[in-house]
Amino acid sequence: MEYAMTAPATTDTYAPTERTVPTRSRERASYDKALVHSILDEAYVCHLGFVRDGAPVVLPTLYGRVGERLYVHGSTGSRPLRATGDGVKAPGLPVCLTVTHVDGLVLARSAFHHSLNYRSVVVHGTAHQVTDPEELRTALDALVDHVVPGRSTDSRPANAKELAATAVIRIDLDEVSAKVRTGGPNDDAEDLGLPYWSGVVPVRTVNGTPVPADGLDPAVTLPDYLSAL
Repeated sequence: MEYAMTAPATTDTYAPTERTVPTRSRERASYDKALVHSILDEAYVCHLGFVRDGAPVVLPTLYGRVGERLYVHGSTGSRPLRATGDGVKAPGLPVCLTVTHVDGLVLARSAFHHSLNYRSVVVHGTAHQVTDPEELRTALDALVDHVVPGRSTDSRPANAKELAATAVIRIDLDEVSAKVRTGGPNDDAEDLGLPYWSGVVPVRTVNGTPVPADGLDPAVTLPDYLSAL
């Protein structure tokens, strides 16, 4: 309660909590919604952590954001998804979801001060399975459009059989924080004269040239939204 009372949530920020205030490098933490959204929207894969049979499990999976809610893709046969419940008959599954971008390799003169420039988001919350048919379709569209914006309207929607085989869980963005490191290495003053290269190697994710599927009708041209990636 101490964190929420000293820094309450606003329309532009999330309220810090004991779980979202880092123990190290607190100056790198941010609760700005725009920053959190930008980090989430730029990544393709999240890591979903939960406890199963008394042991921690972390799964990489696809996700999509709609406003202040994340939708996470899964299979109806997945045990963690079956444990989430719909929020009415079951309390849901406590989870921790993370997303990270690596923006640079930070090389210092000393091994101790080597680091990474990064942007990350950590979400704590309770996951519930999406059971409402309309919300499920919205969630599936969001998952597709998260990877390639505009793709959901340029592909065949899931049919009844496919919907029955697909599970989606939702997590509200409530207890959330971002953490960002930028800049160069933090070399110690006594190391500045050492004869070792020091600086930052930028890291970028670059999309390649789209490769058409085997058997694609030559009359089907590359969509504009792919050309813009």
